[in-house]
Amino acid sequence: MEYVAVLLPSLVVGLLFWFAMKSIFNADKSERQAEARAKAEADARSAEPSNGTGTDSDL
Repeated sequence: MEYVAVLLPSLVVGLLFWFAMKSIFNADKSERQAEARAKAEADARSAEPSNGTGTDSDL
């Protein structure tokens, strides 16, 4: 039982660190995916041919 009392605080801190790092990396991955989607949408919009109907670009 003494070993558990000695190792438990280190294990708990290690688990907290692991969960914190996992959430940081997941947030970074989600942000990169959202940025890639936004860039792809912007590229798709800029690649569309202009049909000259007088939309927002003529303002």
